[in-house]
Amino acid sequence: MKAFLNELKRINTRSKGRRWLYVSYDQLSDEIGPLSRESPRDLGIVLIESSWKPRRRPYHKQKLALVVANLRHFALEQAARGVAVKYVFSRESFGSALRPLAGELGAMRVMEPAERELRVDLEQAKREGILETIPNEGWLTDLDQFKESLRGRSWRMDSFYRAVRKDSGVLMKKDAPLGGKFSFDAANRLPWKGEPEAPTPPRFKPDPITMEVRDLILTKYARHPGKLDPAMLPATRRDAERLWTWAENRCMRFFGPYEDAMSVRERGLFHTRTSGMLNLGRLPAGRVLDDVLGLDIPIQSKEGFARQVLGWREFVRHVHTATDGFRNYGGRKSPKARAPGDGGWSHRTRTPWRPTEGRGLDGGACPNFLGSNGSLPPAYWGLESGLACLDTVVASVWDEAYSHHITRLMILSSLATMLDVSPRELTDWFWVAYQDAFDWVVEPNVLGMGTFATGNLMTTKPYVSGAAYINKMSDYCAECRFHPARDCPITHLYWAFLARKEKRIRRIPRFGQVLAGLARRSESKKKEDARVFRRLRSILAGGEKAAPRTLYR
Repeated sequence: MKAFLNELKRINTRSKGRRWLYVSYDQLSDEIGPLSRESPRDLGIVLIESSWKPRRRPYHKQKLALVVANLRHFALEQAARGVAVKYVFSRESFGSALRPLAGELGAMRVMEPAERELRVDLEQAKREGILETIPNEGWLTDLDQFKESLRGRSWRMDSFYRAVRKDSGVLMKKDAPLGGKFSFDAANRLPWKGEPEAPTPPRFKPDPITMEVRDLILTKYARHPGKLDPAMLPATRRDAERLWTWAENRCMRFFGPYEDAMSVRERGLFHTRTSGMLNLGRLPAGRVLDDVLGLDIPIQSKEGFARQVLGWREFVRHVHTATDGFRNYGGRKSPKARAPGDGGWSHRTRTPWRPTEGRGLDGGACPNFLGSNGSLPPAYWGLESGLACLDTVVASVWDEAYSHHITRLMILSSLATMLDVSPRELTDWFWVAYQDAFDWVVEPNVLGMGTFATGNLMTTKPYVSGAAYINKMSDYCAECRFHPARDCPITHLYWAFLARKEKRIRRIPRFGQVLAGLARRSESKKKEDARVFRRLRSILAGGEKAAPRTLYR
């Protein structure tokens, strides 16, 4: 870290007489909060690089590098503005690392962190008067809007989204939505056949500071999974802006129509790949939304992006906060994991993971509406499964710590749900594997939506599908040893799932039609469904590769 420390020492300013702000790892912006409006020469910031966080879970190397590289570059960027920077290296938790600074700096302010885990860690410092919490200005909606929009209704994103569209005037003309619809989701389901040409993501030239971070991760965190490519790391403010310019110019026009498409030829298609930068605060959500609204692009792409940023992203944050991370909802409390899970890392490597502990912290809520408790197959850790869809998406995850949201939902979550994988273990895997995964976003997406572990709290049905959907929305099946219409086991998994969970889902209105289809399915087909489910699960659990001759023998 010599290059970083030398540069910080060279440009840093005197710290006396400053008002101090602790900036968490998910607030790396001077476009919001005190940094956006108070004089840099009156402010000091504390940034903490702690090994406590990466020791809690075996996070993807690329994710660790993204956070640390942005933290260090943000420190230098703020020092160059005239802000005094105190950069702290610690093995302790963030709250513990702040306490020794109180005597020197006095009380500090902090914008409320997005991640519940960090908020709990900071509680003791708040009680001791070390920290004063101020509102997080990175969000686009507040709790009152959430409560008001859903008053007397079920917790549904659509109701919330319509309300905040009306409140904000986004894509509205008086009280009517532009284009005549609040959602163009039905029009945003085109499969991609190779045209229009999908853009190639930008690569970044790593500077000496980013290369120091690479070396740190590859040595200190060598046990962690995944590849690390520093040229895929947007680490500086300039990198973040370049990524966003690429997204505006190359992705947004076709983002809407091909939002749900999947391809083995182009991993990201027209998705902007900006979620990591949004969740670190590098690209403030309000600004990127405004930028997209000002683009000369089709309404369905504007609305599709607004639905993700103003709608779903805000909605899941409120749900996670209102339920205390699903620990308490619907008048009942969920069981909790005693310690952070590793998403199956220890099972895959046969090496125990010993997570760091924290005051008041557990391993997360364990809702389980469908009663699934199986282990995650080794295929999610890179062993080939024989299913081209799963293997393609998993490869992109361990290469880049990224895949777009439909692959997460309709491949990774859908298959795990139909294989009866524990929702908590799958959630931990997502938290470990994805560069943009923090508790407030990954838990609602996986526990609430992907696995239906919270029942119909925030979604109307489990998101599972057979081979026909995958074949329609992707080109994965052309690369597979199984044929989607003849012998793909995913269709059997779908019907076997419905049969096993029928008693639990029969009261869900949106499953009436498919359960009627299940009732018409012959007993011989149901027995074959169950047999294929058991056989495929056994093959994958053993780390073997499924093939028609072994699955149907």
